[in-house]
Amino acid sequence: MTTTVTAKGQVTIPKPVRDLLGIVPGSRVNFRRAADGSVVLGRADNKQPMSRFAKLRGHASKGLDTDAIMALTRGEA
Repeated sequence: MTTTVTAKGQVTIPKPVRDLLGIVPGSRVNFRRAADGSVVLGRADNKQPMSRFAKLRGHASKGLDTDAIMALTRGEA
């Protein structure tokens, strides 16, 4: 992924990278130089972003029971 540096030295972090790191507006980021000379971007708080599965945990509702589903399919509801 490529991005352009503005005259103020600002860049837009590509959405896939923001999503991967869990970076949202107001997040603080950290740049560090790796041993090989590359620069690594990470979250300043060092928290790991929530996994896509963890985001879904606890969101299922009780839903309909079998009798209610059958009534809907029969047009009885």
